[in-house]
Amino acid sequence: MINIDKKIKKLKSNDIRLIKISSMAFTLFLITVLPSFHNLVMQVNWLWYFAIMVITAYIPLKKMFKK
Repeated sequence: MINIDKKIKKLKSNDIRLIKISSMAFTLFLITVLPSFHNLVMQVNWLWYFAIMVITAYIPLKKMFKK
């Protein structure tokens, strides 16, 4: 079995930035190419996206600023 934690520790901060950018670009690609995906994304209230952002950012930010 692959230990993903060991593999992630090998990544530098620039590598993680590139993964984030590629994820965002892939999402924009899906929105552009698939009309059904575009309709789904545009029908969801913006507060849901904001809530997901806050929830997913909380734990890493908490670890980063922990004394």
